[in-house]
This record gives sequence, structure tokens and C-alpha cells, in this order.
Amino acid sequence: MADVLDAVRKSLREFPKEARELYLGENVPYLEQPPTPLQFYREWIGPNKPCIIRNAFSHWPALQKWNPAYLREAVGSKVISVAVTPNGYADAVRGDRFVMPEERRMTFSSLLDAMERREEGAGVFYVQKQCSNLMEELPELTGDLETHIPWMSEALGKLPDAVNFWLGEASAVTSMHKDHYENLYCVISGEKRFILIPPSDRPFIPYELYQPATYHQREDGTFEVVDEEHADKVPWIPLDPLKPDLERYPDYRLACPLHCTVRAGEMLYLPSLWFHHVQQSHGCIAVNFWYDMEFDIKYSYFQLLESLSMTVGGL
Repeated sequence: MADVLDAVRKSLREFPKEARELYLGENVPYLEQPPTPLQFYREWIGPNKPCIIRNAFSHWPALQKWNPAYLREAVGSKVISVAVTPNGYADAVRGDRFVMPEERRMTFSSLLDAMERREEGAGVFYVQKQCSNLMEELPELTGDLETHIPWMSEALGKLPDAVNFWLGEASAVTSMHKDHYENLYCVISGEKRFILIPPSDRPFIPYELYQPATYHQREDGTFEVVDEEHADKVPWIPLDPLKPDLERYPDYRLACPLHCTVRAGEMLYLPSLWFHHVQQSHGCIAVNFWYDMEFDIKYSYFQLLESLSMTVGGL
């Protein structure tokens, strides 16, 4: 049995290396214009490779219009969902808990006030509601952009499952995770900094089970962590790629992250199942389109890789 496990571990170490040599580069490439639907499917969606696309939405009025003054006038009175945390880390591991943000309902103008006039202990604010919040909470803004990406919709033969609006502070960070979506991430203003890790590096990514909990801000401005009672434990990645604990997670040394910055007017294609960690400039505004992935043989292969990685433990 020990020999079999050693053979599996050896294969799990070699598989990501082979994937990088065969089809993954060392950088996220740029396209200077949108591809045709067929090109995009053949060269990027099918191979499951990220890229940054320029001039893909330069015709959107949002690029010129979406500043604080315009947003105050257009949607300032609208009540939206805002994630509030003490440290900017929402949906992230803290100690032995997987802690979700406090979901606060507030007007858009109140959000802008909070972001512009920082108060000690006020918390970190981030519009990150991932349930098509642009369409559901801010439909007044949809005239400033397209509600789907035509060449992507044609390539996949479907419309996006969700169109999400993002606005937050520089200290708001998205912890490492993966999604079951083909993601087109469009930066309207500011910039987003991504750390991307391919699905083939799954053997090097640690997962642990955590008690789910939620932040709650007390009247004095401090935050407490409140457990979600009777909830199942959540599998999540405890490692922070900005300062990885390599003594505790030595296998991560074998991972090969890609780093990229997506600036205003640029679109990142983030393929399904890629691990990603996100930072941003203060007040960065973005819109992303989630197209449901095809649960085909690619997904089955990833499930097998994940199962083997969890079975053998350390490499």
C-alpha cells in the first residue's frame, strides 16, 4: 500500500509540471481586441487558459460616466447590500473559523460617505454581493453597459447566470478560492490585482474544514464573530498567497502562481476552476459576468484530481 501511495504522490507532483510545459505560459497574455466566438472557444475556453482583453468594452458609457458624483445622482438613494468586515477579509479563514462578512443594507450614498470619510473602527466596506446584484439592486446602471458579452454568449450558446457589480476599499481582499463559472471580469475604474493558480496545481493547495461564522459589529464599533449554529463545516483554503506559511503548508512551494494587474478598460478572462486571490485600488469599480461552466469531462478530471489530492494528503 505504501508503494501505491508513493506512486500516486509522484504522479500528482508530475502532473502539474507537465500541464505547465504543454499549454500554460509563465504570464497571463494580452489580446488587443476581442476575439471571434470560435477563436475564443478554441484558444481560451477549451484549453482553460486565462487572458486579458483590451478594447473589449471601450464603447460602454460606464467607462466615462461612473464616478462618485454620477453614482450619487443616479443611484444614491438606492438601498444595496454591502459586506462589512473589521479587516477587509470577507469569506476567509480566521483562526479556526470560516468567517463571512456582516451583510449591511445601506444607501449607495451612505456607502460612498463611509468610503470617503474614514472613521476609526468603522470597518471595511465592499459591494460584493454575488447574486447578479447589478441587475437586481442597481438596474438603473444597466443602460451604461451591456448586460452580457455578445461574443462570449455566442461562444457558449447561453447568457450569463449573473452580472455582478463590485466597489470597495483598498483593504478589501478576496481570499483564495475557485468558482464553477467562466468569468469575464471588467474593470471600469482603478485596478484589480489577481493571483491565479491553475486547476492542475490542486495537489499543492491546502484545504481544511472550518466552523462557519459571521462578523457582527457591536454598538461600540468593535466586531465579534458569531457562529452559524447547526451549520455544516465549510471546506476552505487557509493559505494566504501574500504570505504563505510554508512550514505548515510545504507543498505550496511547488505551486506556480501567475500574477496580473487588470486596469480600467481591461477585461480578464478567468477560466472555471482556477484558484484566484484578488486585491484592488481604493474605490475600484468593476462588473463581472458569470457564465455557468460545462460540467463535462474536464470537470470530471478535476474532481478525480481533487479526490486523489485529498486522499494522499501531503506530497
